[in-house]
Amino acid sequence: MKKNLIIVESPAKAKTIGNFLGKDYEVIASKGHIRDLPKTSFGIKIENDVFIPEYKITSDHSSLVKELKEKAKNAKEIFLATDEDREGEAIAYHIAKAIGKDEEKLPRIVFHEITKSAIDHALKHPRKLNMNSVNAQQTRRLLDRIVGYKLSPLLGQKIQKGLSAGRVQSAALKIIVDREKEIRAFIPLEYFSIDMIFKKDLEAELIEFDKTKIEKLTITNKDRAKLVLEACKNDNYFISEIENKERKISPPPPFMTSTLQQSASNRLGFNPKKTMMIAQKLYEGVNTHQGTMGVITYMRTDSLNLAKEAIQNAREFIKNNFGEKYLPNKANVYTTKAKGAQEAHEAIRPTNLDFTPEIATKFLDKDELKLYALIYNRFLACQMNPAISGTQNIFVKNDRAVFKISGRKILFDGYYKVYGDMDKDKILPDLKIGENLKIQNLEMNSHFTEPPSRYSEAGLVKKLESLGIGRPSTYAPTISILTSRDYVKIDKKQLIPSEIAFVVTEMLEKNFSDIVDSKFTSNLENTLDEIAENKANWQETLKEFYYPFIKKIEEGKNKIASQKTVVKLGELCPECGGELVIRKGRFGEFVACLNFPKCKYSRNLNNENKNEDQNSTKAKTNSTGIICPSCKKGEIVERFSKRGKFYGCSAYPKCNFISKYKPSDEICEECGENLVIKELKKGTFLECLKCKIKKEIKD
Repeated sequence: MKKNLIIVESPAKAKTIGNFLGKDYEVIASKGHIRDLPKTSFGIKIENDVFIPEYKITSDHSSLVKELKEKAKNAKEIFLATDEDREGEAIAYHIAKAIGKDEEKLPRIVFHEITKSAIDHALKHPRKLNMNSVNAQQTRRLLDRIVGYKLSPLLGQKIQKGLSAGRVQSAALKIIVDREKEIRAFIPLEYFSIDMIFKKDLEAELIEFDKTKIEKLTITNKDRAKLVLEACKNDNYFISEIENKERKISPPPPFMTSTLQQSASNRLGFNPKKTMMIAQKLYEGVNTHQGTMGVITYMRTDSLNLAKEAIQNAREFIKNNFGEKYLPNKANVYTTKAKGAQEAHEAIRPTNLDFTPEIATKFLDKDELKLYALIYNRFLACQMNPAISGTQNIFVKNDRAVFKISGRKILFDGYYKVYGDMDKDKILPDLKIGENLKIQNLEMNSHFTEPPSRYSEAGLVKKLESLGIGRPSTYAPTISILTSRDYVKIDKKQLIPSEIAFVVTEMLEKNFSDIVDSKFTSNLENTLDEIAENKANWQETLKEFYYPFIKKIEEGKNKIASQKTVVKLGELCPECGGELVIRKGRFGEFVACLNFPKCKYSRNLNNENKNEDQNSTKAKTNSTGIICPSCKKGEIVERFSKRGKFYGCSAYPKCNFISKYKPSDEICEECGENLVIKELKKGTFLECLKCKIKKEIKD
C-alpha cells in the first residue's frame, strides 16, 4: 500500500512527527540543504544580465537523494515540511528539484510548533511553495557567494593568504574593530566624589552644592573637591524634603531569537551557538510526560506575535496558579521594533504549559532545563501584571550642600513572581522633615572614567539587530565565522579583534566601503525582505550589486598597494617550526608565523615608544618592578597623562591593565587579587579593591 511521504530537514524532527502519525505516513529527513553552489568554482552563470545559480547535489547527500527519489516514486503524496522561514522554504525548493518534481505542485506544510495538533492542522491546510521567499534566500546566497568568491582572493593577494570577507561578516567585524579603536584611544579622566554616610548607616549621594547640580564628572579638580569636602563637614544637616513615589515595572515581551540569545548569555552564561543548538532540540522534540514532542515553538524568529490560543492558555494558567491580582484585564500585546521583522511568525514560547519546569526536571538534561525554564517563565511573565516598586528619597541639606538618601521596596511582585531578579528592599527608618542628621563618615574619593567595554557575543547580537544587519538565522553563524577565521578571539566573554582584523577592515573601508557599511548592509537586508514580499525583483537586485562591485574588484587589483612585504626575524615558530616574520597591523607591527593560516601563532612586537604614543602618555615611564596582575607577563609602570599619574602594564596595548593606585606584590588572602597601596590622611594602607580588606603599612 502506498504511503504519504513527508520530507523534513532534521532526523530528530522526523522522529517526533513520525510518532504523531499513523501507518499511512512515512517521515524522512533531508539532513539540511541537499543542493548548494559548488565549492570549487564560482557557480553562478551570467547570461544576458540573468544570474543562473549552478546548484549541485552535495557529495554527502548523493546517496540520500537516491533514497528520496525511490521513496518519492512510490509515494501516494509528497509533503514538503521543512522549517517555516526562508531557509526552510529554500530547502523545500531544492528537495523538489533534487527528486525531479514540480515544486509548484507539491503540497507545502508549515507549523510553528511540533505537536500533534499542529501537524494535523498543517496536513489539513497545505499551501504552495512560496517562490518569493525562495528567491529572497537565493539572492542572499548568491550575494554572499559573489562577495566571498571575488573579494577573498583579493585580500589574499594584497595582505596574506587564507583571509576571507563576507557581506554580513565584514560589517560585523568593523563594529568590533571600531569599538577596539575607541578603547585604545581612550584617555582616563579623573573625577572626585564626596561620599557621605549619616548616622544609622544611611548612605547619601551629593546632588547639589552652592545651588549647582552635582553629576558624575562635575568635580574633576582635586582642590575643588577638597573645598567641597570641607564645606560638607559642617554638621548642621536637617531633612528638607521627603519624596515618596510608586513606579510600575512592565513585564518584558516574549522571546525572539536575538533576545533569547542575549538573556541566555546574561542569565545562563550560554553563547549564542549553544543557545540555538539547545533551542533546536527543544523545538524538534524531547521526551515529556505526554510522549515525544516539541516543547517550544520555532526558535528562529524576529516576531513578538503570540497565538490567541496560547495567550488564553497563559491567562487561565496565571489565574489558576497565582490568582486574579496577577492577571491583567486584557491580554498584553507586543510589537517588535526589529527592522524587517516577519510579523506572520510567532514569538518563542512553550507549546504546552502543563509541561512545567518542575515536571521537565525529570526529562531534560541540566542545560536543556535551564533554557526551557527561561523560555517558559518569560512567556508566562509577559502575560502578567506589572510589578510595583515604591521609592523614597530623603533630601538632607546644610547651608551649602544637598544630599539624597534613597530607599526602595517592592510593593507588588507582579511578573517578578515567575521571572525577574528583584532588587533587594532597602528600607529606610522613619524620618521626618526638619529632623537633624549627624555625620557618621565623610570622605573624598578619586575615580577614573572607564573606556567603553568590548562587545560580548550577546552584545554584538543586540547591536546587529538594532542596525538591521543579518536576520535571526545569521547571528550565531556570523560570530562563529569571525572566531573560526581568527579575526576575533573570545576572552572572558569579550570579543577581541586580532591585528589582522584591523588591516582587513581598513582596506575594506578604503576600497569597498559599502561591504563594511552597516547602513548599506541593512538596506540590502530590507531589499531581501521586499523580494520575499514580491515588492522587488531578485535578478535586478543582483545586477545592481554585481557590476559596480566587480568594477571595484578589477580596479583594486591594480590600485591597492600590497601589504605582503615581510621582514624575517631569523626565528622559528615555537608552535610549528615555521619562520617568524614581522607584519604590519593597524596599531603597529607584530610577529606572526609565515605559515598562517595553518599556524595561528602571533605575539606583540615590543616597541615601548609606540605603545606609549598610542596610550596618549608622555614618553617618560617609571618602572615599579611589579609583575602585572592581569597578564602576568608585563611589568607595572608609572605613567603620566594630561590628568596626572596612573599605573599601567608595559605590555600595552596587548594588556589593558590600568589603575589609579600602585599595585603591590602582596596577595589578598581572601580572593587572591593583588593588594594596592593607598596613601590616605590616616596613613598608608594595603587594600584589596575586590574584598575591601584594608591593613595599615607601619614604618
